[in-house]
Parts: sequence; structure tokens; C-alpha cells
Amino acid sequence: MEAQSLLVERIFLTVFPLVAIVTVGFLYASKFKPDMSVANQLNIDVFTPALIFAVLSAESFDLTQYQGLAIGAIAIVLGSGLLLLPICKLLSVHPKTFIPPMMFSNSGNLGIPLIILAFGEQALPAAIILFITENFLHFTVGIYILDHKTKPYELLKIPMIVATTLGLLWSNFDIYLPKSIHTFIDMLGQIAIPLMLFSLGVRLIGLELKNWKVGVIGAALCPLSGITIAIITQSVIQLSDTQFAYLFLFSALPPALLNYMIAERYKQEPQQVASIVLLGNIGSLLFIPATLAFIL
Repeated sequence: MEAQSLLVERIFLTVFPLVAIVTVGFLYASKFKPDMSVANQLNIDVFTPALIFAVLSAESFDLTQYQGLAIGAIAIVLGSGLLLLPICKLLSVHPKTFIPPMMFSNSGNLGIPLIILAFGEQALPAAIILFITENFLHFTVGIYILDHKTKPYELLKIPMIVATTLGLLWSNFDIYLPKSIHTFIDMLGQIAIPLMLFSLGVRLIGLELKNWKVGVIGAALCPLSGITIAIITQSVIQLSDTQFAYLFLFSALPPALLNYMIAERYKQEPQQVASIVLLGNIGSLLFIPATLAFIL
């Protein structure tokens, strides 16, 4: 009982700073109305790729041990989008606005620490695999959803795809990276998440009431759809109990902050996406503890 209380407390301490930084961005923007377009562009092209490379290059693991887990993650990401596609018409919201946040979850800054917290340091390779899989799909399938004119070879130019590829090469071949260089890249990467959250708060200025309605519904449908697909997938691929626990927690994660950043870049109703992302992460304060109570 005490362990569960500590776990719930840790979950709150993980999610609360995210909401707090968003609130600071909102309050600042209420008074000063900053233009975040340049900062968002830098975050997509420099800071977030640096974060991805720093995480991947610092770890060494055998990808073949987690093939089933990766397949499960792919099924959850794609299956959630297909499952909720008919809902868009009922909510009178554009699929390009609603579906990506339902598909692409917060598997990095929330998913990785949560999995390690729940299962220990030995779960880090699995958490990274889930993150890599979701992130790769986000910048291939996710970009294609927003812009059907995107050519496959153009995806290879996306800084986050390049960072993921290089990070995997560094990890797989155990290439030496001087500590000074890794520290430099890691420091750049540490800018990404706080800036992303602050920018999200800025975007919340001018939200209409209808945006909150869709955000609340999305906060419930995102984890519920993921969990549904996870259970169906498990009946087919039959993961071990441990790996299924990882996958189940992954399936209940809220929308990734990057959904807002990409919506901003492609001008796909970023205010609407901001409300879906924010309320989804607030809703995780309810869904994540319930999920952990179930799998633990």
C-alpha cells in the first residue's frame, strides 16, 4: 500500500511540472503576446533532435530482443488512429487535427521515466524501444497524415529522423563519443521539453470553449483506445507478461507534446491541438495511476 502511494506521488510529481510550465507560458503570453514561431522552429530542427540523439547514443541494447514489443507499439499507434477515425465526424473536428494526438503518445519525457519507475532500470531498453517506434511513426506516418504531398525521401531530411538513425547506429555499433561532445549535445537537448511546454502554454491564449470540449473527450479516448488495441494485439502476438506490462503502460500514455509542435509547423489548427494535448496530459493524472494499479 505504501509503495503504491509513493508511486502515485511520483506520477504526480512527474506530471505536475509539465502543467506548471504550461501555466507559466499561458500567463506570460496573456500579458506580452510573444511570437514563438522561431523558437518552435529551433525546437523541431535543433533541440529535440539533440535530445533524441543524446538518449539513444548513451545506451547500448540488443534490438532483436524487443521485436515483438516494437510490433505491439506499431499496432497501438496505427490501430488507435483507425479506431477513432469515425469519432471525428461525431465531434465535428477535422481528422488531421484530432487523430495524430490520439495516435502519438508522450512516450519520451513521460513514458520513459514512468516505465523505469514502475519496473526498474532493467526496463530502460524496452522504454527506449517504445519511444523509438512511436517517434519514427510520428515523423513518417504522422507527417504524411498532415501533408499527403510529402515524398518518402524528404522524410530522411527531417532532423529528428536523422537523429534517431544516428543514435541507433551509435548504440548498435558502440561507437565512442567523447564525453565533452555528448555533454554538449545533451545540454542542447535539455532545452527541448521546457521550451515545448512553455510554447504550448503560449498557444493556449485565445482558445475557444469548443476546443476544451474536444480536448476533454480526447483525454479519455486516447488512453482507452490504446488500451483496447493493446489487449487485442496481445491476443495475437503473445508477449511475455513483463513485456506486455510495458506495452500496456505505453498504450495508456497521453498525447505527445510534439503533436502541438508539428501542428504549429503545418498550420493544422494548433490551438485545437494544444487543448487536446494539454487536457490529455492533465487527464493522465487519473488514467496512469489506474493503469499502474492494474499491471502491478
